[in-house]
This record gives sequence, C-alpha cells and structure tokens, in this order.
Amino acid sequence: MSIHVVSSGETVYSISDRYRVSSEKVIYDNQLIYPYQLAIGQALFISDGTLEKTRNLSVNGYAYPFISRWVLENTLPYLTELSIFSYGFTGGGELIPPELPEDWMIQAAELFDTLPFLTLTPFDETGNFNNLLISEMINNEEAKENLIQNLLVTLQEKGYQGVDIDFEFIRKEDRDLFTAFVRETREALNEYGYQVSVCLAPKTSDNQPGLLYEGKDYRALGEAANHVLLMTYEWGYTYSPPMAVAPINKVRQVVDYALTVIPAEKINMGVPNYGYDWALPYEKGVTKAVTIGNIEAVRIAVENGSEIMFDVVAATPYFTYQKDGVTHEVWFEDVRSIQAKLNLVDEKYLRGIGYWQIMQLFRANWLLLDQQFYINKY
Repeated sequence: MSIHVVSSGETVYSISDRYRVSSEKVIYDNQLIYPYQLAIGQALFISDGTLEKTRNLSVNGYAYPFISRWVLENTLPYLTELSIFSYGFTGGGELIPPELPEDWMIQAAELFDTLPFLTLTPFDETGNFNNLLISEMINNEEAKENLIQNLLVTLQEKGYQGVDIDFEFIRKEDRDLFTAFVRETREALNEYGYQVSVCLAPKTSDNQPGLLYEGKDYRALGEAANHVLLMTYEWGYTYSPPMAVAPINKVRQVVDYALTVIPAEKINMGVPNYGYDWALPYEKGVTKAVTIGNIEAVRIAVENGSEIMFDVVAATPYFTYQKDGVTHEVWFEDVRSIQAKLNLVDEKYLRGIGYWQIMQLFRANWLLLDQQFYINKY
C-alpha cells in the first residue's frame, strides 16, 4: 500500500504504471471522475490488494435515516457499530423518534453483522437541540426512569443493540447527575445485553472551562459507560476562521489527557468525514463556512486548477481558489490525514474510532482502514 502525492505532469495512467496497479483500480479506489484529471498535491490511495493488518479495531459511524442506501451498504462492511441519528425526548422522558423511519437501516446493519445503536440527543418536539431538556430530565427521577424504560422497550421492539448518549452543553451543576444518568442507563440496559456509549467533548484537562466541557467528567463517565467517543473534531467549524477540522496535534492532546483517566480499551477517537469551504476575507460572526465532502473538495481543487497543500503540524490538506472574484480557503480530509489519525489510534492502542458522519462515501478511507486493521464484528 502507498499514498502517492501527485506532481506536475502526472496522470492516472503514469501513476498506475509506476506502481504496477491497474488504472481502473486507481480510479475506482479514489472515486475519480472522467476524464480523471488530478490536482497537484492530491493524495491517492494505491494498493495491489495485499493486506498488512495489525490488530482488531472497533469502528463506529453516524448516519441519518436519509442516507443513500448505496452509500450505507458500501460502508457497513467496515463498521462494528452504526449509530443512527437521532432520537430525542421530552421533559417527561418520552422518546421522540427520527422524522424518517430508520427500520431499514437496522435491517441493513444486521445483514453486514454491524451493531445498530440508537443515538439519543436532547432534541425536543420541534426537532431542535434543547439543552434545557437535559437538566429537566436528569433532575426529575420519574422522568429519568421513564426515559430509561422507554429506551429499553424501543431497543427490544426495533432490534437495536445499544444506545449512544450524545448530550452537549451540560451545565456544570448538572455534571454528577448526568454521570448518574449514564451509569443507570448502562446498568439497566446491560442487564439485557445492550451496550451504552457516551460522547465526550474534546477536553485536555480535568478543569477545562467552558459550557462544552464543565458538565463532562471524563473519569466518571469512562466508568459509567461501556465505552466513550472522544469528539476530536470541529476545531475548524462553520463559524471559525479557516483551519483544520481535526488537527492531529490538537487531537493528540485530547487523547493523551483521556488516557490519564479512561482505559484505552474503552476509548473511541472521533474522525471527521467532511471539510469546510470558507469565503475570504474571514469576518468573525459574519463568515459562514460551507460543509463539503472530502471527494467534493478534491473536485473543487481540480476544477479551479488549485494546488493542494499539506499542513504538517495539523497533518491536514488545504488549498485556496478564486470564484466570482472571491477567494476561498478549503480544509478537508484525505488519506494522509486519515493515516495520521489511524497511526495515533494504533500507537495508543485505543478501542477504535468513530466517524462523524458517513453520509458521503469516502472509499479510500475505508480501504486504508481495512488495509491496516481487522474490523471487529460481533
């Protein structure tokens, strides 16, 4: 297996000849579109199909019920768990199902020996995120017990195999009550063979200030849940200045801290499957980046004749281009940035990785992952 960075004058055919791999395979693995133009600096996954696996890895991916069946079925072979996004709840502990039916996703997951997980988020009856629901529910013993019971019934009726608790912006004063909710949910569901995971904002210390962090007790939640997901992405986000979504130096800091309080065999590291396109100049509070797929990002570079650069500190590709008199800056993921993340997971011997999200197919990512690890299947 090789990662080839395109130089000036190279073509798919010259590259395939160099590695003695068919051009058809290079085109397919990297999702290239006719006439197969390449960008200078573009990273290509090149493999002759020989596997060099090191160890088992658990792999989770988040998806909405409106995901393309084709994308889902091309992704499920590489997933241990499929987290279906998302169930909400009321202040009284009643579950609010996704707007679209998710049964077909559960059935598809079962065909590929992938465990379907119900993702629970504080979505209210209007379909909006409402973090006041968290406080209302965990401070009401009857509502909390009702929610846990409703989760159990839904898991049994739908065929889910676990629950992923994705609560954000928890108030500092609710920290211990939230931990207790996770623990009680895990105890109740484990009794019936179901697993419970919890998402953790990317902290780097016990007492990190901020609404994202103060309500999450890493040590206690690591003990309360069966496993955790470190949400190691969104340094670069919709309203931030242009930068990497998941710079490896920042991701490493979070992982290093997490390992001081949570066993490695309980930790999944988050990986973004998307990038952002910012219009420049950036103006705080005004500029709003557009979310794009990783394959789409490369096509934008090709269409605009842009050279793709690589930030060695962040281990992330980026480029700029001009359109309608406006300069744009794009940061995204490619096989080099994914390799850096997989290497960190391997180095720290973590339980696995979790992708937010799998709505767009990034085939080279899955092939690279499959090259290096045995995917856990239960």
